[in-house]
Amino acid sequence: MDHTDAVFGALSDPTRRALLQTIAGRTDATATELAAELPISRQAVLKHLVALADAGLVDRERAGREVRYRVTPAPLSDAVSWMAEVGGQWDERLATLRRTLETR
Repeated sequence: MDHTDAVFGALSDPTRRALLQTIAGRTDATATELAAELPISRQAVLKHLVALADAGLVDRERAGREVRYRVTPAPLSDAVSWMAEVGGQWDERLATLRRTLETR
């Protein structure tokens, strides 16, 4: 659950969600490329990229002097699975409540 907590923590910030979505729309990107497209500084982009990398949502790869970032989909899949599981539990509870109310 700790890894899923890290994913949700990283995704709780709208700037990080925007960065993740921007990176997902391409093969990879550098912090400089991302900063040119967003209304925040390169240093702020780097700070957010570190949070995304710590959660496992992006992978970093050095290419010469540049560090390129790309999306790592597995942690998102884990978070979606968790949400589906919790949603299924609520569906079961609501169905039980519905049956109980219908029998009264």
